Amino acid sequence: MTNTLKPDQFMLSFSSQKTLSVLRNFAGLLLLGVVAACQSGQPPTPVSGPVSAPSIAGQADAESGVTFAFEPFTGAPGNIADELSEYIGREARKQDITLVRRVGAAATYRVNGYLAATGQRSNGTVFYVFDIVDSNGSRLKRISGTESTGGASGDPWQAVNSSTLSRIATRSMVEIEAWLNR
Repeated sequence: MTNTLKPDQFMLSFSSQKTLSVLRNFAGLLLLGVVAACQSGQPPTPVSGPVSAPSIAGQADAESGVTFAFEPFTGAPGNIADELSEYIGREARKQDITLVRRVGAAATYRVNGYLAATGQRSNGTVFYVFDIVDSNGSRLKRISGTESTGGASGDPWQAVNSSTLSRIATRSMVEIEAWLNR
């Protein structure tokens, strides 16, 4: 006696767009969790050879005391990372947060940034995490969030526009400012 099922019995359908969206968002969050968990807890060390650092404007002001140095972002394509760096620099100036260039610059705090994007044709999401660490590499503050994007077929980074990056920069700098003034 063989037990055969008809095609319409006991089958689960994962073809719905909503289910795919939930699975993609879950995958993005999982990716960010893995990246954040892989951090060694050691302070950032200089890398020999040429390193592409974000081109964040701003000069260290010895009288202001507190300075931030952003490490190169993990997970984002170079053009996205560069544009986000520009927005972070602009927003930092608005919030009176002093940023310094990474190469050869001393800073009170370093900021490690991690980004991931997921999406489909109708919508997408950018996940971001910024960890503020002290000179010993100990995490003092984590800033994280998501931003919705438009849809794109293929690479989800194609749906990330200037408006999305500006919102990420604004929210991140506002949180840093609030943390400093706690």
